[in-house]
Amino acid sequence: MVSTPLPPSSFHSVTAEIGGEENVKMLNAISRDFRSDTIAIPSDAMLLAGLKASRGDDVYDEDPTTAAFEARVAKLAGKEAGLFCSSGTLTNQLAFRTWLTQPPHAVLCDVRSHVYCYESGGISFHSQAATTTVLPTNGHHLTLEDDVEHNLVLDDNILQAPTKVVALENTLSGTIFPQEEIVKIGRRVHEAGLILHLDGARIWNVAAEKGDLDALPVVLKELLDPFDSVSLCMSKGLAAPIGSVLVGPAAFIKKAKHFRKLFGGGVRQSGGLAASADFALTHNFPELKRTHILTKRLNDALKELGARLTVPAETNMIFYDLKPLNINFADLHERALALPNPIRLGGSRIVVHVQTSESAVDDLLALISEMKEEEISKGWTPIPVVEGSSSGAATSGYGSK
Repeated sequence: MVSTPLPPSSFHSVTAEIGGEENVKMLNAISRDFRSDTIAIPSDAMLLAGLKASRGDDVYDEDPTTAAFEARVAKLAGKEAGLFCSSGTLTNQLAFRTWLTQPPHAVLCDVRSHVYCYESGGISFHSQAATTTVLPTNGHHLTLEDDVEHNLVLDDNILQAPTKVVALENTLSGTIFPQEEIVKIGRRVHEAGLILHLDGARIWNVAAEKGDLDALPVVLKELLDPFDSVSLCMSKGLAAPIGSVLVGPAAFIKKAKHFRKLFGGGVRQSGGLAASADFALTHNFPELKRTHILTKRLNDALKELGARLTVPAETNMIFYDLKPLNINFADLHERALALPNPIRLGGSRIVVHVQTSESAVDDLLALISEMKEEEISKGWTPIPVVEGSSSGAATSGYGSK
């Protein structure tokens, strides 16, 4: 197989002439780093797009580039308006604070979700809300019948906080939430007069499984139709330098913008950041399918080697266990960093991003195979693998960061 270090396009390159030699070296390092898709770096072309952006004050609603980008994402999502923010944590927390107007109230979510595990307790701090966390019965995703219905608090029992928002996440630990189940949950939530919010930090990966950039307006709208509000991250799979967009009804976004100011989240001359994010959407979304194919190849090879896949690949993530190969992660990480061209790993999760090279995947698999053969040469006998389920992600220490 011919190895292609990166997609062969100037849209994705970093050159010494523009980016500097240190960033060329960083791109090589990032192409061999499997810790997260947040570590992908902006290309020269992405940052150059930012140089041509308008330079108005967005807090005063005077930056055309930012406004146009917010409108583009909102239209793609099938919502009335959008709000560009610095992070997905901010967009999620703005959504909760805007919807949750008077305690006592509660948010129902997956116990593994980012809004619960990785946003510093923001739901309780910002919105004075309780959180009802649920571990999916099927180990993969919440269902209406088994998980959501009997955890909704809809009566006037003064001993409990009534449910006001149900928050879903797609993808979660790289797994795709079945759309038919989302539709069922959304219908029940709305029948009860509640709000359905989506942490769609990696919804772009779901959309990439269903169609290309030309199909995105139809695909994304269909995915997001059940939701009242959605947070869409630009800096994970799409590899923009910063930013997420909150979308929803125009009145909701207007109020969320007020809270953004209250939270200290307004960015004055945000046009350059918005232009880079817009560039990422146009030029990196088409690369997501490639990351899924590469992840599936890695998934299948790990399985063939005898590793246990606790969360098999559905998009760009794998959770795996090397105990059946008599290999511990600490030894693997040390050996990977000691390679002539080092590889960086993080715990039991592997994440493939738009700058991951095929050679990095090949070298990682070769290293694990070599370590397995070393164990066999010492007299160790391989252990038959019993496949796990996606519930393994709940205790992996990574979730959906």
